Amino acid sequence: MSQSFLSRLPLSRFEIDRDHLGRESDGLWDRLWADPGTRILPVFQGSALLAAPDRLALLPVDALPPGDTLTRVYLGRTTTATDAEPAGTAVVAVELEDARHLAEAEWGNLRQVGARLSDRDAGLLTEALGILNWHDSHRFSPRTGEPTVAEKGGWVRRDTVSGLEIFPRTDPAIIVGVTDADDRILLGSNALWESNRYSLLAGFVEPGESLEAAVQREVFEESGVIVGDPVYLGSQPWPFPASLMLGFTATVAADFAGAAQPDGTEILDLRWFSRDELAASLDEIVLPGPTSIARAIIEEWFGSSIRDGQR
Repeated sequence: MSQSFLSRLPLSRFEIDRDHLGRESDGLWDRLWADPGTRILPVFQGSALLAAPDRLALLPVDALPPGDTLTRVYLGRTTTATDAEPAGTAVVAVELEDARHLAEAEWGNLRQVGARLSDRDAGLLTEALGILNWHDSHRFSPRTGEPTVAEKGGWVRRDTVSGLEIFPRTDPAIIVGVTDADDRILLGSNALWESNRYSLLAGFVEPGESLEAAVQREVFEESGVIVGDPVYLGSQPWPFPASLMLGFTATVAADFAGAAQPDGTEILDLRWFSRDELAASLDEIVLPGPTSIARAIIEEWFGSSIRDGQR
């Protein structure tokens, strides 16, 4: 991954030591809750409490009333200092069941604020949402159907009947900047979006499949285009709810002579864009938001950041 491309990936930034040994220690929660330096990151319905439009609100433990917490997860310790928190600050994500006591506060969705946050805050919120989303979908054991309990700082759930330990999982998905012999990029409009929104082709990696094979299969399934030589660019977590987006470029195979045809199910329209054509279309189409790896790949091909105003 080039440093220039890495700098375009807002949700791959981090300034946190996840402290895996601390998760395993006995009495973790008692020590954290007794430490006046511990800070909590409140999360409610997928949004985080903000101190400012570009900064998370990290609160002391006693700032939230008891009884409103669904889940808590030890995120680790910060590796850099801010005006409010020294390096080494322990941070705990707290998913709230009720946020009425914070009704006047400002909340931020990661899609909306991720690109504005500092490296520390972007990493904290991405980590928090990823693990909290996993908790929400694993409150019952897949083996016995019995309730599970959180352990090890919130990084394991245990089946109370069988003793099975359930660990967080991440779903790998590829996303591809496809270009042709004229260096035009292929963008598609998904059936779930408004008709003028265009992005890259993407899809989940299937069991027993390599990333490169997934690139070729997904592009062909969604567009009928055959590509060769996928080249890995970099990755970004996408906790909506649990994906890791693996960015690639790929070129149309030299012996492919057909046209791009949307599959009609997931993709309803496909368009090839030169750089000039994309620039001229920015008032009529909507590109992926600045928090996404799709936007980063498009801008890497484009050669510069694309003007503000694209959502």
